[in-house]
Amino acid sequence: MFSGKEFPSSSSFLAAYASMAGSIMMAQSIANQLSHLIPHHVRSYLSSTLRYFFKPQSPILTLVIDESTGIARNQVYDASETYLCTKVSPNTKRLKISKTPTEKNLTIKLEKGEKIVDNYEGVELQWRLVFAEAEKNDSHNPFQPRNVEKRWFELSFHRDHKETILGSYIPYILERAKSIKEEVRVLKMHTLNNSQGYGGIKWESINLEHPATFETLAMEPDLKNIVIEDLNRFVKRKDFYKRVGRAWKRGYLLYGPPGTGKSSLVAAMANHLKFDVYDLQLANIMRDSDLRRLFLATGNRSILVIEDIDCSLDLPDRRQVSKDGDGRKQHDVQLTLSGLLNFIDGLWSSCGDERIIIFTTNHRDRLDPALLRPGRMDMHIHMSYCTTHGFRVLASNYLGINGYHTLFGEIEDLIKTTEVTPAQVAEELMKSEDSNIALEGVVKLLKRKKLEGDELFDEGAKKVGIQEAKRQKVENKRRVSVRINSGKKTNKRRCS
Repeated sequence: MFSGKEFPSSSSFLAAYASMAGSIMMAQSIANQLSHLIPHHVRSYLSSTLRYFFKPQSPILTLVIDESTGIARNQVYDASETYLCTKVSPNTKRLKISKTPTEKNLTIKLEKGEKIVDNYEGVELQWRLVFAEAEKNDSHNPFQPRNVEKRWFELSFHRDHKETILGSYIPYILERAKSIKEEVRVLKMHTLNNSQGYGGIKWESINLEHPATFETLAMEPDLKNIVIEDLNRFVKRKDFYKRVGRAWKRGYLLYGPPGTGKSSLVAAMANHLKFDVYDLQLANIMRDSDLRRLFLATGNRSILVIEDIDCSLDLPDRRQVSKDGDGRKQHDVQLTLSGLLNFIDGLWSSCGDERIIIFTTNHRDRLDPALLRPGRMDMHIHMSYCTTHGFRVLASNYLGINGYHTLFGEIEDLIKTTEVTPAQVAEELMKSEDSNIALEGVVKLLKRKKLEGDELFDEGAKKVGIQEAKRQKVENKRRVSVRINSGKKTNKRRCS
């Protein structure tokens, strides 16, 4: 049994409680008074500092890997996306799968919110794919994407392994992703997509399965060899371009009449180099800034194609009109020739390696001389009408004739004096699997073309003759007028 002296009385408890409550109230009063004297940012700093020291620190470090870094793609994000496709486990709940008719295997990607657990040198790493809607800057701007969505990966691990992850694991992912892509590499054809996705206008791709090769092109052997040697020399000269201080890129101009094989040559170059192709339609681009952003989004080891550059370079101010709640509102946006030139060989052109830019045109004489100079269009390739060698290549491709045929002599004689494109000859060769019938069709085509050419020549000569006769008539009148005036002057001098 305890005696009463060992426990304080109830009145003592009440007195102690009242004293403590008074102290708390006084402390709150002092704090409130100080809050008016101490600036808000100082109070916030003190509060965060106290929380930092007294709150237990989490041992987990999280790296955020954004899909893009400003206006350029994030190489680590792309590599992570490729690498994680090989780390799918039975515990994964949701996956995105796709397959095009031409692909052999399924394409597997993570669905948003899904997690992947990886292990590297005994370190456990947790990956998570995150999607979020970004803020919109101008709701009245018609060029602002409506559903802007950002994506990033979150990589979490114990902070003690930070140096291992940054110095070894991330480089390993980059190399592993590169190897995976090379193992299943399929050439891609990229084109512009104006859908309202993240970043607005962007590239989307399909498999490039164009069968054209240099062996199947209806080109002269000498020109073909020159192009092949130039391409091979370009891809081997990384150190050379760096030493001379030039961006590792090369420009080609393919010019000639329609149907002479310009697109087939582009496909043959892509197949020869194993480069992806980006088809850039300038008519779909409204601003220089869009052009720069699209260029930065192209991958290395790629071919950028701008077809019919003579038509695309009519670059007046492009005015887009939109309506809002207050009435009509105009937005002036512009793609300029100077912007295009800077994109081709200015400072922006150095943002990438091993890139080829190919321009095509049917009318080289319409191009601005500023575009034609070396550094922009380094090599000019004339795609001419079908020649005798080109015909032999087409006959081998379409009919399997690698030797001689009785109609070859007549056809080659006609080709020498007739302007006909390889596409027109190929169309005739496709009309029948019987070589005799197909070649007879080619003979008829060439004779018809030759007749049309002669008629055009005669008509042109006739017009020239008429113009010459008119010119001669005017000249004769002028001479008569000069003689009359001269005679009048002579008579005046005699009378004087």
